[in-house]
Amino acid sequence: MTEAEKIVWERLSRNKLGMRRQHPIYKYIADYYCHELKLIIEIDGGIHLSKANREYDISRDISLNEFGIQIIRFTNEQVINDIDQVIEEIKKKMEELKQKQIQQPNKYT
Repeated sequence: MTEAEKIVWERLSRNKLGMRRQHPIYKYIADYYCHELKLIIEIDGGIHLSKANREYDISRDISLNEFGIQIIRFTNEQVINDIDQVIEEIKKKMEELKQKQIQQPNKYT
């Protein structure tokens, strides 16, 4: 795990947000995954800035979206410089997905 991933994992596990770390989905490995909400959280280092990796990430996201999975991404810098904001954005997205499940139950099951 990178330093940023360690920081995020410590906060996610402390807040008991139902995330699994390094979870396999289809042919990919998600940094963090919440099965209940079909939400992936990715922490991207500098390698993700290259054109080839950006294209791979886009293709991967499209593929996972077909399973009804949503992905949110943060950079290492966002995590290291403002972990509180990152956690708030994750919680906000999780709440949004919970509300969507209430309004549209069993959409992707």
